[in-house]
Amino acid sequence: MAYVLTGADAFLGGAVAHVGEGVVVRPPFRCEYGSRVSIGSGTFFNYDCLMLDVAPVTIGVACQVASRVQFITATHPLDPEPRRIGWESAKPIVLGDNVWLSSGVIVCPGVTIGDHTVVGAGAVVTRDLPAGVVAMGVPARALREIGEQDRIEIPPQG
Repeated sequence: MAYVLTGADAFLGGAVAHVGEGVVVRPPFRCEYGSRVSIGSGTFFNYDCLMLDVAPVTIGVACQVASRVQFITATHPLDPEPRRIGWESAKPIVLGDNVWLSSGVIVCPGVTIGDHTVVGAGAVVTRDLPAGVVAMGVPARALREIGEQDRIEIPPQG
């Protein structure tokens, strides 16, 4: 089952800040708050997405988010005393347009991923990734640019 969303009111009772036209979500889809999440038009979420949106999570237009992807904005001090008493902070996450996050990707606090970037399965994205690259690994790093060797001919529709 998938839900095709046509606006914020159709999603989580309007709790998500913005949902563009034609967004598709396969449940479960979990947000900590939802009110800090913005999803661009034509984006697809496969099963079991998790967003800890203490800070804003902004997803661009026409993104592909595979199963079990996590967006984690929350962080804690390295200093043990404030951490012990429960201090928490958060940093926003931004995905550009047409980003593909493969299964099991974890996007950490404060990360921006550039337009058209592909992140391989199981990667942990701890730092910004530029536009138009293939990235993978733990921690994720850009391995190469997406270029002519990646172009495929799209057959005519109809």
